[in-house]
Amino acid sequence: MHAEMTPSTPGANGWQRFWNRGGWWRSLLLVVAYYALYQLGSLAFIPLYTSTDDPAALVWFGTVLPVALGGFILLLFAWSVGWLRELFGRQPIGGRGWMWIAVGVVLLSNVLRFATVDYGAAGAGIVLAWLVGGLCVGFAEEVLTRGFVVNLMRKGGYREITVAAVSAALFAVLHAGNLLSGQSPFATAFQLVYTFAFGILMYLSLRVTGSLIWPILLHASTDPSIFLQTLYPADGALTTIAAQGNILVILAGIVLLFFIRGKVADPARTIEPSASPRTNG
Repeated sequence: MHAEMTPSTPGANGWQRFWNRGGWWRSLLLVVAYYALYQLGSLAFIPLYTSTDDPAALVWFGTVLPVALGGFILLLFAWSVGWLRELFGRQPIGGRGWMWIAVGVVLLSNVLRFATVDYGAAGAGIVLAWLVGGLCVGFAEEVLTRGFVVNLMRKGGYREITVAAVSAALFAVLHAGNLLSGQSPFATAFQLVYTFAFGILMYLSLRVTGSLIWPILLHASTDPSIFLQTLYPADGALTTIAAQGNILVILAGIVLLFFIRGKVADPARTIEPSASPRTNG
């Protein structure tokens, strides 16, 4: 296990000490700051977005580039607080066998949706744009919520069920901004429920795989499957079944949340920086 940087770690500056104390309100502060910076950065791509009517270009300029910029901002932040190893290293608490259900539910939903896309109607350009966009979205949103928020909550000394719920709730709140783009209140409310449940499944995949890389990849395959299957559905009964994947995710996420146990020893109260955090799975 790698050493944890705590508020008392020699060499830590004031910026690092502030974030190393963790807690829910720092998690909220970080998510709000990221969302503001992401929206501000997105303005740079508006001239490109409004200058074309090509569907693939709209995905590149409206989704891929803004989210890629957001991911770059998150990497800079991780570097500034010295958390790159913490985020992408081995998780300090393991998972249980039942947590693989979360991975299975997401994979099943995504495979069914990808299998029921009319790729001829979509075209290679659209498919490629959404696949790259999915990777950017998966990276940025998972690093933010299952990376930073989970880390901050654990540093605050919270039990893992609270860590999971708060990271999922803040992930859902990120999508409330879709109201500003004209999405209906009903559609937004459903999306908030779905993203909360999906966030729980991503937390469980983080626990059971032991690495942030796997939730990133699972998430990266989710958004393209949803958008492509929604916009370019193939004919057939399987398409109707695949379209119910969101309901399966919601049910699984809400139910599995209540089985989460464990707690990572609070790094902020660790006396020796080199000591490995205790776990209670």
